[in-house]
Amino acid sequence: MRVVLLGTGAAMVDPDRNHSSILLTVRGVNYLFDCGHNATRQMVRYGIDPASVRAIILSHLHFDHIADFPYYMIATWMMGREDAVTVVGPRDTGAFVRNSLASGAFAKDIEARAKYPQRQANCGYLDPPVIECEPGLIYEDDLVRVTACHVEHIPREISPCFGLRMDTVDGESVVFSGDTAPCDRLIELARDCDLLIHECTFPEKAIEFRSKAGIGTWAHTGPADFGRIAVESRTKQAVATHFGHFETTNPVLRKHLAKHMPIEMVGPEAMEEVKNDIRARYKGPLHIARDGMQIDL
Repeated sequence: MRVVLLGTGAAMVDPDRNHSSILLTVRGVNYLFDCGHNATRQMVRYGIDPASVRAIILSHLHFDHIADFPYYMIATWMMGREDAVTVVGPRDTGAFVRNSLASGAFAKDIEARAKYPQRQANCGYLDPPVIECEPGLIYEDDLVRVTACHVEHIPREISPCFGLRMDTVDGESVVFSGDTAPCDRLIELARDCDLLIHECTFPEKAIEFRSKAGIGTWAHTGPADFGRIAVESRTKQAVATHFGHFETTNPVLRKHLAKHMPIEMVGPEAMEEVKNDIRARYKGPLHIARDGMQIDL
């Protein structure tokens, strides 16, 4: 099994990190966990054919985890893909898919392109099968089983959010937290997995700052809790990802980060602090995610 981190940043526009997307390859078959901005382009960049993805599994419906989906669908339609990609996600995923494609935002684009005979042959691809899931087994084929648990990010009455676990026929297991505050259900889902990919959005100082400012502090996991979760889940190795841009040197991004954290702490040295806070508890193999990182199991 191969895991490629296509995007490792949080929601803001970051020139150095794309939005959340993970490619998982099992015996040559490709699956996506989330489809954040630039996921399709990143696959091409790393030599992966986007039209080969068998299933796209969405952890939740925040834009930084789904924004590339309509681009992916239209781009792979234009590549000539004919077989359907299965889309799995929380309640309202079906509406998101419909509203993104032929009956929604890109209706006129699709109508125009469908006038060409070479596009007409596979128009049915733009109406993919959608599975709106609940916790438990959410997807299964001849190579993988994907199970999900509720995690704590968006209030559930607005939209459920899921942690995801993929187990393969070869006995490998990868868990992706999605976006979440520290969550015991995710620890149970990740128990004894080969690889835990968990969000670690803000340093501890930023969490304290956001708490005083009242900016959604319950919705994410900091490095101290990340380390605890990695220990308690007994994962064999861990990846910290979904970084909230705190290491940037970009002046535009720094300007807009000021409401989220003390601006004097923003810079490359902040990542060292994050690593040290994780290492205070977790001593196992640790990867600090970057776009394009590849991990073989």
